[in-house]
Amino acid sequence: MAKVTFATDLCKGCALCVGACPKGIIAISKTKINKQGHCPAEITDQEKCIGCAFCATMCPDCVITVEK
Repeated sequence: MAKVTFATDLCKGCALCVGACPKGIIAISKTKINKQGHCPAEITDQEKCIGCAFCATMCPDCVITVEK
């Protein structure tokens, strides 16, 4: 199973990863705000991740790590 982690303090909430995820399991947080004042992206269902790393490829700030 793949594991996705986000460096949430560096995420600016651009949502490029949200659109890139073929499983639709990434969303912009509605409850968290990081140190920069942005709502960061987060994974909603780790179990459904297929490890494609499309999200990490799309992230302009390289805040996403995908481990297979």
